[in-house]
Amino acid sequence: MARKKVLFVIVEGPSDDEALGVLFNRIFDRNSVFVHIMHRDITSERGVRPDNILSRLGNEVRTYAKSNHFTSKDFQEIIHITDMDGAYVADEHIVEDPSAKHPVYSTEDIATCSVEAIAARNGQKRQNLDKLCSCNQLWGIPYRVFYMSCNLDHVLYNKLNSTDAEKEADAYAFALQYRNDIAAFRSFILDSDFSVSSSYKDSWAFIKSGTEFLKRHTNLGLCFPPALQE
Repeated sequence: MARKKVLFVIVEGPSDDEALGVLFNRIFDRNSVFVHIMHRDITSERGVRPDNILSRLGNEVRTYAKSNHFTSKDFQEIIHITDMDGAYVADEHIVEDPSAKHPVYSTEDIATCSVEAIAARNGQKRQNLDKLCSCNQLWGIPYRVFYMSCNLDHVLYNKLNSTDAEKEADAYAFALQYRNDIAAFRSFILDSDFSVSSSYKDSWAFIKSGTEFLKRHTNLGLCFPPALQE
């Protein structure tokens, strides 16, 4: 029997793994799925730029490969799931609110106590996302990046500005709901009014337009095998 290849799934936080990890294992049962938790958003991390973000991500994959005695040939694909966080919003939609110590998102704007800081973050994140969505390989391995807008909680639970405790509870409930009903998960992620099921390139053009990046959208369904998309 041929050795299973590694499907390397990059997520930002542990609740992302809690919500989606078991579902990816069920969907990609012919592969060995590994969910790599970054514990940060690399697209807005200090010092990460379009000229080094690919090498930074590649290092994450190579470190995992080295610790497991893998080479690039042992990988099937890299799937990177990222929050949009309103990155492409025009500056006039960043609203000053002295009481908002952390960004507060809505489908129309971002409230913050530091407009300049969020504008700078968005500029960095936009440049890095532009680089990632135009990339098709990391370390010689097929790579694609998929978005959750405004973030994963928004897409999966229709909630914005969740606390860490709420994220964890909602992730557990979501995984429990769908872990034994992949057909229902398929319908949820591919056929909902927030699903963007055009081509990969067009899905990214869509989320960068107007104020769509603050609204509830995802192209995650495009990462699944064709049989699941039919």
